[in-house]
Amino acid sequence: MSRPDLSTVAELLKPITWFPPMWAFSCGVVSSGMPLADNGLLIVWGVLLAGPLVCASSQAVNDWFDRHVDAINEPHRPIPSGRMPGLWGFYIAVLWTLLSLLWAWPLGLWGFAATGLGLFFSWAYSTPPIRLKNNGWWGNTACALSYEGLAWVTGAAVMLGGEMPSHNTLVLALLYSFGAHGIMTLNDFKAVAGDAQMGVRSLPVQLGVTKAAWTACGFMLLAQWLVAALLLDWGSPNGALAVLLLSMCQLPLMLRFVQNPVDKALSVSAFGVPLFVSGMMVSAWSLRELQELVP
Repeated sequence: MSRPDLSTVAELLKPITWFPPMWAFSCGVVSSGMPLADNGLLIVWGVLLAGPLVCASSQAVNDWFDRHVDAINEPHRPIPSGRMPGLWGFYIAVLWTLLSLLWAWPLGLWGFAATGLGLFFSWAYSTPPIRLKNNGWWGNTACALSYEGLAWVTGAAVMLGGEMPSHNTLVLALLYSFGAHGIMTLNDFKAVAGDAQMGVRSLPVQLGVTKAAWTACGFMLLAQWLVAALLLDWGSPNGALAVLLLSMCQLPLMLRFVQNPVDKALSVSAFGVPLFVSGMMVSAWSLRELQELVP
């Protein structure tokens, strides 16, 4: 059996997708309130876990079990194009999953548990008969929790020596996971035809593209407004205002998006999502400052 070259393996693992969980992990690190300069090696270890390992694993798993759909939507990808021959896609998915668990083992109970749950979701998302991806409500929830919430919790837990993060940290992680459900929906607009043909009930397939666009925007905005309200209640008015202003900057993009969902989904992903994730870091720093004020 021929082997894929390294460039094809790298394409399967999709480095461009690693940023969201690495960023969420960094938010968890910041929100923990623990010293940053004294934990540099630990932070690098965790960032590598979140991106090049766990996220890369999820990409390999998804591409393997989506190879028939990709043959319609994106036939140039490594597996449907034949550049990743035989069972190599599956082997790489299993290997990267095991490496992720091994890498997470030294990070304490909460860090390892969050990693394991994220990997479970990545397999459940794509693998029959569970295949959460077949329903956009469940599939996007699994992705959002893995990419944002669990990565955030892992970052905080790692900095706390594997202990349970604070209640406020968990709430922020959960709310931004809720918002990320909308971000995951944005990715579904490029594959509506293929998903409908293959029985993948993404939200654009279930609701129609216009209602799905409104739903995606609703998830994103509601999460940010709830975070702003909580930051205000917790005693961080500047953080609350910053998150609110960042959400307002997304509105013009969203208004154009709901008028032409298929063509404008990419513009919201490219310009609106960076504003969303900037609010995540603002929230993390706000929580850190609040903890520093506690005597």
